[in-house]
Amino acid sequence: MHGCLSHEVEVNVPASTAWEAYKGLKLALLVGEQLKDVLEKIVVIEGEGGPGTIIELVFKPGIPGITSYKEKFTIVDHEKRIKQTEVIEGGYLDIGFTHYGVLFEVIEKGADCCITKATIEYDLKEEFAANASVVSIQPVQMLLEFGAKYLLENKS
Repeated sequence: MHGCLSHEVEVNVPASTAWEAYKGLKLALLVGEQLKDVLEKIVVIEGEGGPGTIIELVFKPGIPGITSYKEKFTIVDHEKRIKQTEVIEGGYLDIGFTHYGVLFEVIEKGADCCITKATIEYDLKEEFAANASVVSIQPVQMLLEFGAKYLLENKS
């Protein structure tokens, strides 16, 4: 079973400015600090934000669903302004998913305007089809909205 969800946010900053925040670890770590009610911590296991970087997301005890997972930055393309992450251990992989990844894109719309977009793609074993309901666009929607707010507040 294959699935795909996406969300986008228009931001009144140049695409290059938005990409600076999204391309590496900066935004992930800031979001980790902002979502303390949901996230226990985000730990950088390996890397500095480029391809091959591995981070672990640990959720607060009592949050229903997934307790933690590790994700790897598989693509960081500065020219196309895309970053792809993929869960490599725990989390979704423990409940029947064979693939769970997020593609982030920064799309230039004008000199001082861009669109930040996140697309979740997943594959799920048929016998675990009911677990598709745990996939939610809400976390990436919150990340994109936090990113837009951060970019606008830190506009230079």
